[in-house]
Amino acid sequence: MEELLREYLPILVFLVVATGLGIVLILAAVVLAVRNPDPEKVSAYECGFNAFDDARMKFDVRFYLVSILFIIFDLEIAMLFPWATGFADLSDAAFWSMMVFLAVLTIGFAYEWKKGALEWE
Repeated sequence: MEELLREYLPILVFLVVATGLGIVLILAAVVLAVRNPDPEKVSAYECGFNAFDDARMKFDVRFYLVSILFIIFDLEIAMLFPWATGFADLSDAAFWSMMVFLAVLTIGFAYEWKKGALEWE
């Protein structure tokens, strides 16, 4: 039984350190947090409108296009890394299926470019 407990000791130490660090960071945020932020902190950013306005206001379509662009590149990277690490062991079907996948993503990128999502005033 003592042998078994000795094997689980690193896991117990890890859990204690992780819990302690989490508690310390949460308490530090509570103690050190700014209570009244300046107007720049609560101003509009990224989306282009104030956070506390009417939810039914018009929204520029370019923000949607940028989010689609992010999803395109995010998917591409998420699929290419595992594919590239196992490239030596892949069949021809796996190679061509990735080429089709990349072609679809390229078409999506061309659509984004055509719509002007990459051009900001």
